[in-house]
Amino acid sequence: MTDQPDSTSSPSFGQCLLRYRTEARLSQAELARLSGVSVRALRDLERGRAAAAQERSAALLASALGLSGDARESFVLLAKEGRRRSVRTGNRTMLYALPPSPGLVGRERELERLGGEAENGGVVVVVGPPGVGKTSLAVAAADKVASQFPDGCLALDLRGMDDRPVKPAVVLERLLTALGVPAGQIPTGEVELGSLYRTLLRDRRTLVVLDNAADEAQVRPLLAGSGRGLTIVTCRRTLAGLEAARWLTLDVLPAESAIDLLTSIVGEELVRNEPEAAKEIVALCGRLPLAVRIVGNRLAARREWSLGHLVRQLRDERTRLDALSAGDLQLRPAFEASLRRLSPMAQIVFRRLALIPGAHFDGDLAAVAAGVPADRVNVYLDELVEASMLSLASSPQRLHFHELIRLFAREHLASDEDEPTRVRLRDDFYAHVLFKASAAGQMFATDIASVTSDNPFDSLDAAQEWLDHETTNWLATQREVAALGRYQEALAFARAPHSYVHGRELKSRWDEVFEIGVRAARELDDQVSEVEMLTQLAWAQFQWLDDGQSALASIKEALSLAEEIGYHRGIMVAHACAGTVLLGLGRVDEGMRHSVRAYEMSAGYDVFDIRFSMATAYATALQVAGRFDEALEVHLALLTETESGPDGTHHQVAANAVFMLHSSLGDCFAGLERWKEAARHYHQATLLAGGRQPRYPSEAELLLREGTAWRKAGSPQRARNTFLRALTLLTGPGHHEDRVRAEAELAALPS
Repeated sequence: MTDQPDSTSSPSFGQCLLRYRTEARLSQAELARLSGVSVRALRDLERGRAAAAQERSAALLASALGLSGDARESFVLLAKEGRRRSVRTGNRTMLYALPPSPGLVGRERELERLGGEAENGGVVVVVGPPGVGKTSLAVAAADKVASQFPDGCLALDLRGMDDRPVKPAVVLERLLTALGVPAGQIPTGEVELGSLYRTLLRDRRTLVVLDNAADEAQVRPLLAGSGRGLTIVTCRRTLAGLEAARWLTLDVLPAESAIDLLTSIVGEELVRNEPEAAKEIVALCGRLPLAVRIVGNRLAARREWSLGHLVRQLRDERTRLDALSAGDLQLRPAFEASLRRLSPMAQIVFRRLALIPGAHFDGDLAAVAAGVPADRVNVYLDELVEASMLSLASSPQRLHFHELIRLFAREHLASDEDEPTRVRLRDDFYAHVLFKASAAGQMFATDIASVTSDNPFDSLDAAQEWLDHETTNWLATQREVAALGRYQEALAFARAPHSYVHGRELKSRWDEVFEIGVRAARELDDQVSEVEMLTQLAWAQFQWLDDGQSALASIKEALSLAEEIGYHRGIMVAHACAGTVLLGLGRVDEGMRHSVRAYEMSAGYDVFDIRFSMATAYATALQVAGRFDEALEVHLALLTETESGPDGTHHQVAANAVFMLHSSLGDCFAGLERWKEAARHYHQATLLAGGRQPRYPSEAELLLREGTAWRKAGSPQRARNTFLRALTLLTGPGHHEDRVRAEAELAALPS
């Protein structure tokens, strides 16, 4: 049986001896015969009972084992260090060239992860943007796990963001010196230095922290290979080219942790007295630890300041980065260092992306904003993501700035691009976004012939996906275009998505879209458009803001103006909207009168032009009034007409109309307690829903209605199957109430 080293004592030389003897396939007796070292001495060395062999014995053992070159030199050096340790028990290799780290807040999960990596060994790369706290995490982790590395800790700042990062050869010389290699025995070439370094660490349990790395070329020679130790690398770049590494991506702090960090600096009393200001401060800092620490230090140094005073300074985007400075602790230089290391073209793309006003964007918008061909822009976007100057969003193929980095990019856009270029790029971007937004809205038109040949979307799904993903961009673009006095463009967009908006779950600020439309129409003295925009605004105020009184005021204004100018269509739609709002406010009789008036006025219009909307609004009013038989008659007539719609009607628009009618018919039959018929119409609506979201009612809601109808119709098994299907869609916290409802329905069914 092979003796195992005693793990409680320093194992380096003994483990090395055991490994080399095993590789040479020598027994202890055979090695003793070849080297002249006794079997007992070999046993004590391999079990760690003896620290190391004497210099002459180590040389004899190396010869007997057939060692040469770096392996022989490392073996002899390990023996020497082992003897040195035996003289001063507990002396560990130490080279700690990192600054002391301030208290770490809000990184418990990451610390736990690195603690687990200490057991695995190998290489872990901690990646994140400037100021996110990579060094603080690495230092805290090193302190936490140091006891697991009996052979010591090596920590160096590689100065990767400097104009001249430390060369690998220089780092290796410092590391080898710390490992006890005499100056005269340190090689001169980088390859030889790396080979000796890896040989020395191969049998040691050592922690190495390489902070602030530049790139893979700097780091790769400094990795210990397959040794028993752990190397933690921190870098703003991803270092995706490193082999066999594991990655820990560091993001900004959660809001609560950011407030905890601020509290740890300024004290509990200040935060307790102004809790809302504290929340706003960490939000304005983008929850970036360095930014929060800077504002905390500023407050701690100026005790007469309130949190509210600092909030007022930070709110101004033009001076926010200036405010994020406390002595030599500054945010802007950290960003500048990363910018300098980008390629020239990536620097141009970086600053031009500041033209994009939304929360996130894709490669298409990036190419337009940067003025770069679409087939080339991804090269520069990848470089920016690699450098942590852009981040990947939660949605596929989406990118976003940290808000403070966006402000930094905006500064460089203003200082590094001449005004004609900025204006040209801005106008090109606005034109592109408004064209695509209008084209997407056009796809929802009822008449397929109205879709122009240059429309970039080939389906309603593609148009809906673009509108959903680019919400923050088209809304901000419309806002900025209106602010520039380009009212015709702002109004054109506000009119385009009318058909897209209705019949869907609201996710965007449509009230703001239509408020801008109203303002633009008035500036253009376009009273017809003003009526239409006021009507749409009323609908959005009611549906989005749940503000019935504001909606009623807007619709009264629209109706008055429409009657004043004799705009028949505008009068009709305003009556329909007024009916919906009044019904929602519980004023059923008034609402019914407006709904009837709109329905009667729509008689001369095509069903897919406007009559469908007027008829469904009227039928809905009848349902609210409890007149389900009459509502059923209206819906059934519409269904017959819709299913045999005229040629040229957009098939997906027609399908959406049929979907809405089956859903409404289900509601009517349910109101009449004709449960089997209700269930069948709900079922047909779920088939037409096809899983597409957002849609109202959603597929899950329809399944709940269908299941209830089957239960009341006396079909428990069909009800059970339907509720189970609903549960598969009701995931996440936003569906808690509906999930409880479905589970209660299932529990009530007979077994």
